[in-house]
Amino acid sequence: MANQVSDKGKGSIVPHVDDIKLYINGDFVESESRGTFANVNPYTNNVINQVSEGREEDIKKAVNAARKAFTEGPWGKMKVSERMKYINRIADIIDHEIEKIAVLEALDTGLPISQTKNMTARAAENFRFYARMVETRFHGEAYQVDDEFINYTIYKPLGVVGLITPWNAPFMLETWKVAPALATGNTVVLKPAELSPLSANILAEVIQKAGLPKGVFNVVHGYGETAGASLVAHPEVRAVSFTGETATGSIIIKNAADTLKKTSMELGGKSPLILFDDADFERALDAAVWGLFSFNGERCTANSRVLVHKDIKARFISALKERISCIRMGDPMDPVTELGPLIEREHFNKVNNYIELARKEGCDVVQAPLPENLSAGNFVPPTLLLEARNDMKVCQEEIFGPVMAVMEFETEDQAIATANDVKYGLAGYVWTNDVKRGHRVAQAVEAGMLWINAQNVRDLRIPFGGTKSSGIGREGGHYALFEFYTEPKVIHVAIGDHHIPRFGLNKSQ
Repeated sequence: MANQVSDKGKGSIVPHVDDIKLYINGDFVESESRGTFANVNPYTNNVINQVSEGREEDIKKAVNAARKAFTEGPWGKMKVSERMKYINRIADIIDHEIEKIAVLEALDTGLPISQTKNMTARAAENFRFYARMVETRFHGEAYQVDDEFINYTIYKPLGVVGLITPWNAPFMLETWKVAPALATGNTVVLKPAELSPLSANILAEVIQKAGLPKGVFNVVHGYGETAGASLVAHPEVRAVSFTGETATGSIIIKNAADTLKKTSMELGGKSPLILFDDADFERALDAAVWGLFSFNGERCTANSRVLVHKDIKARFISALKERISCIRMGDPMDPVTELGPLIEREHFNKVNNYIELARKEGCDVVQAPLPENLSAGNFVPPTLLLEARNDMKVCQEEIFGPVMAVMEFETEDQAIATANDVKYGLAGYVWTNDVKRGHRVAQAVEAGMLWINAQNVRDLRIPFGGTKSSGIGREGGHYALFEFYTEPKVIHVAIGDHHIPRFGLNKSQ
């Protein structure tokens, strides 16, 4: 797929990438329309390659292949031990391909390569984790009724599942969904984000190398309005898992209702970081800076609203200003780069429009200087919105870039009220050395996930998801296995001669 060549004028080594096809029924194929779209490098805004554009007819082909693989092929009937060999083989191949995948992801998304390497390693663990889960915990329960019945549950795969994934950290997030879907015995049609198609293509290459039966895993590139909408509408697709923007998630839920699909929605966020005056200042500062400015600020769980106690506000803002001035912006392929370009020009313009709106709303906007040699890319420098108020649009709406709003609070109740006064509820962070207060505040903040004295560290065993406009449902751990990618079935077994009512013994008069 890729060979190392120099991107002239930039002084970096970037891969040459071939054009991308769809992956349907075990083969890389052109779309039925033969249409393509351009994939653009966010660092240079030059075209990387062309991508086959899948539409409704391609979704139909992919779903049909996945359905046949489930109902007629070996996947749906395969012993768990045999299926897990495939799942672990995928992880092994990812490990072998980490460098290549990390480079392609940095090229495709603008994420610094030091960060894409970490995400690729997590992707391999996604497959190993769910292999272990299925082998050790994928079982039902038995309920005995005296000496008359044993009632037990089993969990059956759904069949064809549709996975719609975002453009930020695409490889890791694709595997986060694909791994439990395949491990539980489903077949998959993946519709990746059109802005970062390279990751899904290399995942298809990995799965082809692993030798999965034809049709078990399929990829249809394309736009949400065409390919994505067709996947959601297809009656043979039993469930749709989506990670992305809230408005799109709402549309998917509405459209999925027509065919009574299960849906899992991991949507937007405007997560608060609440910093009390007794916290470990330096650790909290590290967490706040990393939690917002890593991943180019394009992270759903980013602490985009920082609530600081009034007694340490001045010190904290001074430290923030110093830290953002030192964040290294540059070529995503450079190992020292900490902040790369945003995914595309349209998103770059959106984020800059929010920064201009912040000025109009009365914020004191502080930005790190942008080096002149980065003008060709979609770079937004690290930005602080000081003197922000929670009722401002820039504090209520998801910006999804390296922009941090800083607000002051005085009391615990005030901090909780401000944290909750937003439509989102994905994540939150509490920094305090008062253990009781930490638990009180974490339990009071309306969010699906809270961290006390920690940055966004992930444990694959716990449920991932949000409340309010940040989503519906949970994935991760046994929640993915038992609550989304399978259906429980109850088997009732009579083991005694219990009384059965006798009807129809007398002939009607």
